[in-house]
Amino acid sequence: MRSSVILSLLGAALAAAQTPTRKVDFPADSPLSLKSVDWGDSNSTPRGGVLFLDVHGSLSLVNNSQRHVRSVTLAVVSQEVTPGGKGSVTVPSMDVAPGGVFPVSIDLRLLRPVGGRNSGADVEVRLDGVLFDDLSFYGQDNLHSRRSMTVWELEARRDRIYLKKLLEQSGRDALQKEMQECVARQTDRPQPGVQMVRGRATNADPERELSFAFLEVPDAPIKPTTGMARIAGNEANGPRLDVLNRSERPIRYLEMGWVVKDGSGREFLAASMPADVNLPPGRSGQVIPDFGLRLPARTSIQSMTGFVSTVEFADGSYWIPSRTALNDAKLRHIAAPSPEETRLTQIYLKKGLIGLVDELKKF
Repeated sequence: MRSSVILSLLGAALAAAQTPTRKVDFPADSPLSLKSVDWGDSNSTPRGGVLFLDVHGSLSLVNNSQRHVRSVTLAVVSQEVTPGGKGSVTVPSMDVAPGGVFPVSIDLRLLRPVGGRNSGADVEVRLDGVLFDDLSFYGQDNLHSRRSMTVWELEARRDRIYLKKLLEQSGRDALQKEMQECVARQTDRPQPGVQMVRGRATNADPERELSFAFLEVPDAPIKPTTGMARIAGNEANGPRLDVLNRSERPIRYLEMGWVVKDGSGREFLAASMPADVNLPPGRSGQVIPDFGLRLPARTSIQSMTGFVSTVEFADGSYWIPSRTALNDAKLRHIAAPSPEETRLTQIYLKKGLIGLVDELKKF
């Protein structure tokens, strides 16, 4: 009897370790369709009562719309409610013409209980959203991808305009110098291994309150006035910021960059603090993110700085920092490069200045 139970369990484990079943499920009216898919070495591995699903896919998608596609977000789902059961893939900074074919790569690890499935498949790929060149959007937006993709597209346009004007007004030497600075800035950005956490500090260090300083971003419609967080050793919890809407339009969403300086003097962008707000013109409000930060062990937090990085108005329009603002020495050092700046930097590194100029001419 015991042998049969063991054999049964081994059989179930071996079955679970087989290549997982997958499904790409786009709506009937989707502007994108699947041309082909290669799941490569995707596999599943049972550990206890949990199945680890390594999803490695290469999808080839077709733009069936009459507009250029600028960005796409796919949801990759194993279990709707299980922690670790969902992931996503976003491809920004595209320019796919009607009828064009483009690739999307998926490299994710998902979790789900052994025996639990989503819609009859181990892994399901769904279309969360598509952003077009006129900033119109298609999709369910369950991941709030419309907002992030719109901001990335606005940043991409800003950065391309800046580089094209630099080329036109100051020549190729000036453009090359700018790209060399972009390479240096992206190479030198600290990677401190910060984790986002929820709840109170998990270490035994006594808590203290630390106030935020703020960087002034020219023309920002939001002015942060005061802020603090509770510090315990290498953790910062309970951030709270007071902000003022100094524009003439109501604001419904904003993001603040959270910059940390550690005990060794390193200063880095630790997180972005998003917040849904309801701020009429001239009114103040409070931003209380529901997460904190955990730095690597034995890292102390000496100071914190905040700055406004994104604002969404009630009419659906956005404010982002201008390139002039980002050229401020302090902000330039700590602000994260846009996905488009990163992409153009990679083109410059691979194809040189000529390749970069050719890419800028496409827009």
